[in-house]
Amino acid sequence: MRVLAQPSDLRAPRVCAAIGFFDGVHLGHQQVVRQMIDDARLHEAAAVIVTFDVHPNTVVAPGRAPRLIYPLNQRLHALGSLGADALWLIRFDRAFSEKTGEQFVREMVSGFGEVNSLCVGGDFSFGHQRSGDVALLKRLGAELKFTVHGLASVALDGEPVRSTRVRERIRAGDFDGASQMLGRAYSLCGTVVRGDGLGRQLGFPTANLDVAGLELPPSGVYAVQARLGDHPHHAALNIGFRPTLAKSEPSLQVEAHLLDFSGDLYGQEMELTFVARLRDEQKFSSPAALKEQIARDLARARAVFA
Repeated sequence: MRVLAQPSDLRAPRVCAAIGFFDGVHLGHQQVVRQMIDDARLHEAAAVIVTFDVHPNTVVAPGRAPRLIYPLNQRLHALGSLGADALWLIRFDRAFSEKTGEQFVREMVSGFGEVNSLCVGGDFSFGHQRSGDVALLKRLGAELKFTVHGLASVALDGEPVRSTRVRERIRAGDFDGASQMLGRAYSLCGTVVRGDGLGRQLGFPTANLDVAGLELPPSGVYAVQARLGDHPHHAALNIGFRPTLAKSEPSLQVEAHLLDFSGDLYGQEMELTFVARLRDEQKFSSPAALKEQIARDLARARAVFA
């Protein structure tokens, strides 16, 4: 799937597009994208996903910006797996946020040259002060000669599948519930960054993940399947504030110890799929007691994978 900086980079005679932020790329998002792909095949058009690099609220209402299910790279990978031809990744900044819904649509259609259809969720809103919705798309479609699909939400257990529901399940540690709505196993993804080296000092080096802005599972210790590129590894994961260290300003840490692995992981992207919860976060009497518990945690993780 090609990633476009602007519509004119596509150079296709006609386009069918799906528009949205698509956090988590859940079942509802997949329905929108697949409808777009069906349209594109019918009209012999390019199937293009239109999305943004950051959540719009990050710019227009930072206090209401949600914690995300997926970071950008993971979201793009999930969208790419659905079979679209290209994706226009819009840089959502202050200037872009001030465009009206109508201005955005007209510029998009002009940029692509010819648009056959647009697919969105039924409650989709966009543009400065949410000036755009499905009704606006249909009015512009009648003028600019494109059809509009405003698709109803997919329901699961009698309720609409929404990113908000997925986040709630992640916070509750209900990975099966989150996975059902995502249509794939829930996983946590982040870049490996340098930590304070405590794990190495204790004899159990860890990969510290940058998960800023992401929704996180409950604190605790987990057995996880870690993936680096195409390479899977068994691992134990700790999410928490490491209370044994008694720092004056503790920060939340997400750190994984890969079993039977040694090597430099800094800068690599790691994806973690949760297999089992091993225990709650707890405070120990000393670093030595913590070290003994980590050894027991790793033995339990090995038993899970065995």
